[in-house]
Amino acid sequence: MTTEEQKLQDEKEVLMMTMEMDEHKFYVDPTAEIEHPPVALSFGDYKIGGESYPTPLGTFGNIIGIAAPPKSTKTFFTSLLTSTFLKGQVGYSGRMRGFREGKSVFHFDTEQSRYHSQRVFKRVLRMTEEEDDKYYTYSLRSMSHDERLAFIEYCLYYKQGVGDIGLVIIDGIADLCSDVNQIDECNKVIQKLMKWSEELNCVIVSVIHTNHNSNKATGHLGSSLAKKVETLVLLNKNEDGIIDVTCQESRNFPFDNFQYKINEWGLPVVLDDAEELFKYTEFKKII
Repeated sequence: MTTEEQKLQDEKEVLMMTMEMDEHKFYVDPTAEIEHPPVALSFGDYKIGGESYPTPLGTFGNIIGIAAPPKSTKTFFTSLLTSTFLKGQVGYSGRMRGFREGKSVFHFDTEQSRYHSQRVFKRVLRMTEEEDDKYYTYSLRSMSHDERLAFIEYCLYYKQGVGDIGLVIIDGIADLCSDVNQIDECNKVIQKLMKWSEELNCVIVSVIHTNHNSNKATGHLGSSLAKKVETLVLLNKNEDGIIDVTCQESRNFPFDNFQYKINEWGLPVVLDDAEELFKYTEFKKII
């Protein structure tokens, strides 16, 4: 056997040993009973056999995609999701529920200035009416796309004292690559989302723009994201300034489409059981 043949043989043996060690991690027994992943965020309920269950917006270990035109108040929708997850339910969220179980939340804004990012993060605290030491907030505008990707991974895997991570908001996912049509870069970002969500058993919310006059998420990144998410949520602002929230795709029972508006205090309010919701008119000011 030549030196080159021996090298190939050694590499093959190493590969085989590695695959044998990892096989049990990825094998799925089709005859075993596997529990449904716990719900992280829900909207409303569905029934099976007389039993009622929360309708998932997203489950732990999966990805939610939010597609919306520019300036369609998508950051307000992330405020609804984040505040509901932190508190379980807030006075603005209608039938939306969160199932936090004490887990941490990371909220990354990639495109706004520190001032505008802080307004978004503070809005969440106004809606929950309390501060939260497990709510980690970052403005990544000044970073390059590679630095943003690396920083998010650092926070999720290496930041001390975080504990279990429940919810990760990435508002806008397109800023993690230099070109939303560059196939290799986009695939790298999507693979990171899939890896993070499964290994950390968290739900990742990825916000992306739609194409002009279209409901399709922009670029190859948007197409790839739409294929991998558990739930794809579409936002559209109508002529009255009301935002329509549509369940465009879901691997689960689809949630009922609903609407929200921005109230006189600049907070998003779900127009679900609206008469009751609009009684909720006070909030604690967070300095």
